[in-house]
Order: sequence, then structure tokens, then C-alpha cells
Amino acid sequence: MARILIVEDEDRIAAFLAKGLSADGHQVSTVADGLEGLEEALSGAFDLMVLDIGLPTIDGFEVLDQLRAQGSRMPVVVLTARDSVHDTVSALEGGADDYLAKPFRFAELRARIHVRLRQQDNTDAEVGELRSGSVGLDLRTRRLRVDGRESDLSAREFALAEVLLRHPGQVLSRAQLLDLAWGMDFDPGSNVVDVYVGYLRKKLGSARVETVRGMGYRFQP
Repeated sequence: MARILIVEDEDRIAAFLAKGLSADGHQVSTVADGLEGLEEALSGAFDLMVLDIGLPTIDGFEVLDQLRAQGSRMPVVVLTARDSVHDTVSALEGGADDYLAKPFRFAELRARIHVRLRQQDNTDAEVGELRSGSVGLDLRTRRLRVDGRESDLSAREFALAEVLLRHPGQVLSRAQLLDLAWGMDFDPGSNVVDVYVGYLRKKLGSARVETVRGMGYRFQP
């Protein structure tokens, strides 16, 4: 059982989510305002937040920015009517852990929530640094170390870097990277993976993330 915060200003959707998640055994609270949602999220009383983007007072992007700026690592699943690649990247870069466009199936949302809660449990249980060659990834602070240089990573960069470091030398397709890092199903034509590989190359060094034409990407320590 988890404590889940729903920040959604459409009463019908909020009630639907609360009913379904409560039936799954979770403790659920709902708020309809972005600023109130941020205050509740920062209270430390919740294990996960389901966050709409179009909110009164402050929108979901601002909620994410302030939540991560204040050091919260609570998993956030963004639920929104916006489904363009630009909005998807903006939400993920802002610190969202997953992204689901309306309309949605409750079974899919439930599955994504379970994945995020399980990953959070695993991350909390791990200590120390994941290393591959001269590259190190601090699992607690989300800092990347490359040849003695340190870089901060966004939540999405961290997730992708972790997958790559756990599979050195292995070719991973875009679909595999989406599934392993984010647990999301995107349109096959989406360039989200390519965007984040580009971000990581600037911090890892372009030679360490190799493009394998027609297949995907390979991390070379």
C-alpha cells in the first residue's frame, strides 16, 4: 500500500482515479490546485504523485520545477491532455518519472504507478556508486563522474545513464531504452530517446554512447 497524491482539477477524473487507486489498497488524497499540490508534495506525507499539467495557480511544469529544486525524489507520473514530443520532453526534463496522455486506460496508469513505486523501493535500498570503467554514477545524489569530472543529471538523464551503465557493451534499441529507463510506450517515430542520448553525450563524451545504425545505442566504458 502506498500513499498517493492526485493533483487534478477535473473533478470527474480526480474522483475516478481516487476510486480506482483506493480499490487497489492505496491511501489517496486529491487536490485541484497547483500550489496546494506542491505544498502537499513537499510535506513528505506521500510516496508518489499523479500530476496534471493544466492546473490553476501554478501549472504542473512549475510544480515539477519547484519540487525537484527543493530536493524531493518522490516519483511523479504526469497525466495530461498534452501529448506532443515537446511537452513530453519538457515534463521529463522537469523531473517527471513517467508520462501518460489523456484519454488513458486505468489499467495502464496502475501498471506505471506500480513500476515507479517498485523502482523507488529498489533505489532507496541501493547505496554507493554504480561504476563502469572510468564512469561512475552516484545512486543517491544523481551525480555523474567521468574521468574525475562531476555533472548533475536531470531525473530522465539519470534514468537513462543508469540503464546504459548497467548494460555496458550491449546494444539497446530505442524501445528497450524506453522500457528499461522509463517504462513508457511511445510512438515508434518519437525522438525522445535520441534527445536524451544527445544530452548525455555532452556529459559522458560523445564516443562513449555509440549509435549502432538500424539497431539502437551502445555504451562503451
